[in-house]
Amino acid sequence: MTTVALEFPAWEGPLPTRAAVAAMIDHSLLRPELTRGEVLAGLRVAREYRVKSACVRPADVALAAGELADSGVLVGTVVAFPHGSSTTAGKVAETRELIGLGADEIDMVINIGRLRDGDVEYVEGEVAAVVEAAQGRPVKVIFENSYLDREQKVGGYLAAERAGAAFVKTSTGFATGGATAEDVALMRATVSPAVGVKAAGGVRSLDALLELNRLGATRFGATATAAIIDELERRLAGGRARRGPGEA
Repeated sequence: MTTVALEFPAWEGPLPTRAAVAAMIDHSLLRPELTRGEVLAGLRVAREYRVKSACVRPADVALAAGELADSGVLVGTVVAFPHGSSTTAGKVAETRELIGLGADEIDMVINIGRLRDGDVEYVEGEVAAVVEAAQGRPVKVIFENSYLDREQKVGGYLAAERAGAAFVKTSTGFATGGATAEDVALMRATVSPAVGVKAAGGVRSLDALLELNRLGATRFGATATAAIIDELERRLAGGRARRGPGEA
C-alpha cells in the first residue's frame, strides 16, 4: 500500500531557493519492485537535483555509495523497513552492516506494536541501540503515525529524543496513512529544537512541502523530487510568489 498525495492550497508565501528545497529532500528509492536500472535512474535524479540524500533499500546501499561518491549527495537507507518488527539485535546488526556498506544516514522503523502496548521503555531502548550502532551518523525514527493515538505519538517522540535520534519521522509511506499537517505540527511541538522532523508519505507537490515546512518539517521523503523542484523553478522564474529576504 502506498499513501495518497497530500493536497494543500497553492502556496502564497515567499519562495525558498532551489538549493534550500533540494537540501530538505531525501529522494526515496524504496519501492520493492524497483529494478537495478530504475535505482540507477533514481540515483541520477538525486545527483542532478543535488538533494540532501538518496534513501535506498538496504540491498542497494553499496550501489548508491559508488554512484554518489563525490557528488555531495548522502546515502540514506532503512532498517526494519517497513514493519519495524525485527528484534533490537536484528536492527543493530542491520545498522552495522549498512554503515559498513557506505550508508551515511539510517531511517529505522520502531516496533509499532510495542509502542501501542504502552511499552515506551522498549522503544527507547531499541532506538538507543541503533543510535549507538550508527556510530555518530544521523538516525531518523519512523513512527507510522496512522496507527497511533496522540498519547502514543507523544510518548514515542519523547523516547526517541531521549535515545539520541536526530529526527522523528511521520511514516514509511507504505501504511494506511502518511504525513499530515496535524502530525507534523505535533512532532515539532513535542521534541526540542535539537531534533528534526521528517515528513514522508504523500509529499508529492511543492505546495505540500512548503506548507509542511512552515509547520516544522525540515526533511522530506519524496519520490516526486523532479516535479517538486521543477515546479519551484517555474514559479521562481515567473515570480508567482514573493522571494524571501536576500533570495535571488
